[in-house]
Amino acid sequence: MLGTGESGAETGMQRVELAPGLIWWPGYLDRAAQEALLAEIEAALALAPLFTPRMPRTGQPFSVRMSNFGPLGWVSDAAGYRYQGFHPETRAPWPPLPASLAAAWRALSGQEALPEAGLINWYAPDAHMGLHQDRDEQDFTAPVLSLSLGDTALFRYGGTERRAPTRSIRLASGDALLLSGESRLAFHGVDRILPGTSTLLSEPGRFNLTLRRVTPP
Repeated sequence: MLGTGESGAETGMQRVELAPGLIWWPGYLDRAAQEALLAEIEAALALAPLFTPRMPRTGQPFSVRMSNFGPLGWVSDAAGYRYQGFHPETRAPWPPLPASLAAAWRALSGQEALPEAGLINWYAPDAHMGLHQDRDEQDFTAPVLSLSLGDTALFRYGGTERRAPTRSIRLASGDALLLSGESRLAFHGVDRILPGTSTLLSEPGRFNLTLRRVTPP
């Protein structure tokens, strides 16, 4: 089982540098680790249910539903994008970050300070996410780490300018992806979900967990 303090380099796990600072570990989490993390997500969602974020100004709903782990959670509504310490509907604090996610962060990010936000994205089979940058944080020196569970996603990435050329890869259940260094502010998104490509979940779809530092370490 990976994600417990071992790096891909130490275990022989494949490590692919897609662009400077954009690192992909296919199959980083084995099946047992995926099942354990899924159980932690389900427990968190019992306390902090998935909500539908909305675009600033227009109020248009996202196709992706969300929740969060950690002291801060990312939310979006007509007032704008932001981080806050409580669920927008229940007003309760977010569930704490699981130890397994903290371990994956330490193993892959090279950071001592733990992530403050663990965004839980739920992609139904028809969900997608347009090209965007992760830039609502106060400091961009820490990387962004994502872990995939469930059906494969067609993931698109480009450069730090929106008009830069893009490429696509298929992120499968258990894959890890790091945006760091020159790629910390790379544009990226999910074009579509490929239903039936995983047996992990009881229904078609995908969870993506995105770990971020919000304030300077």
